[in-house]
Amino acid sequence: MENRRKAARRDEVERNNRALLHAARAVVDEDGAHASVAAIAARAGVGVGTLYRRYRTKEQLFQHLCTITLTDYLRAAEEGLGHDDLWDGLAHYIEQAVLAGTGAFGAIAGTIEVTAEMNELSTRGDDAAEELVRRAHQAGVLRADVGAVDVALLIEQLGRSPLVETIGRQGRAELVEAAEHARRRLISIAVDGLRAPGGAPLAEPRPGWELFTERWTSPGAGL
Repeated sequence: MENRRKAARRDEVERNNRALLHAARAVVDEDGAHASVAAIAARAGVGVGTLYRRYRTKEQLFQHLCTITLTDYLRAAEEGLGHDDLWDGLAHYIEQAVLAGTGAFGAIAGTIEVTAEMNELSTRGDDAAEELVRRAHQAGVLRADVGAVDVALLIEQLGRSPLVETIGRQGRAELVEAAEHARRRLISIAVDGLRAPGGAPLAEPRPGWELFTERWTSPGAGL
């Protein structure tokens, strides 16, 4: 009996944690750095106390979410590297990174401390993305004027779908599947624009990784 109670309690804690993480993603999507603990708890259907029992601070919650997101990004890139077809591998990386919402947390850049784990995952993910792009260029399947940062910025831009979000808020369950399908079509259209040889030349200069890294540095750091 005691073991069953403990198992039930563990299940409840896990359900609450999944709800909190899902809610935090949604609230950050909507409110960015202004996302509040109260709004996250309310969206998850739990009390604020439940959130603080799992995460001591909002920063800790956001750091955990960033770690999950960076892990998803790294996985998408590594899976892409595992494809025999280099274009399919690049397209897989982009689509999976977009659908995992890996660009969602750019909104909180500079508001939380970057942990050692976050930094390591980010470096590994960027390295894998760079290698994917290098191979795609070498094979002649990716337009020459598109770099790894361009691809990463595209993933971030495609990370939100106003259509899917609106239908979700409205509770229009009968439209969810169609909205998700439409979103995937748009991702495919965007990705196809990266194919070599490409159309008109892209505006120079190319963006650099500092557009990502510097955002995560507090403006007052080092002063």
